[in-house]
Amino acid sequence: MADSKKLYSYEEIQIGDALGSYEYVLTQEMLDMFRESVDDPEAPFPTLAIKHDATAFELMYEDHTGTINAANEVEFHAAPVPGKVIRVTGRVANKYLRKGLPYIVLEASAEDEDGRLLERVRTYQLKKPDELGKKWEP
Repeated sequence: MADSKKLYSYEEIQIGDALGSYEYVLTQEMLDMFRESVDDPEAPFPTLAIKHDATAFELMYEDHTGTINAANEVEFHAAPVPGKVIRVTGRVANKYLRKGLPYIVLEASAEDEDGRLLERVRTYQLKKPDELGKKWEP
């Protein structure tokens, strides 16, 4: 798969570009581990820990730029069921300059094998990590 990855370029990436799609089986062990890690025995969305959008991006792009996570939005629709296949599709939802800095917005949707929408996640990424901490410099 590594040979088929594109080298990430802000100039070349386009709004609407498809990211990698993949599927996996959510196991009871995964659910239990997530619930333990968040100290909530009823936590219903272990899929949050998988970072569907970032995983989809990494399947498609080799990125040497680095990233600052600027924001996240998550919509939860239906709790996943252990033992079911989860299918993830991702895309570039937006790209823009803010104060001259390059941002991209990654989006991924997860559905189970029955076609139920589980979640949609969007991550806003600043693709110029050398800016980190500059606002605190004299």
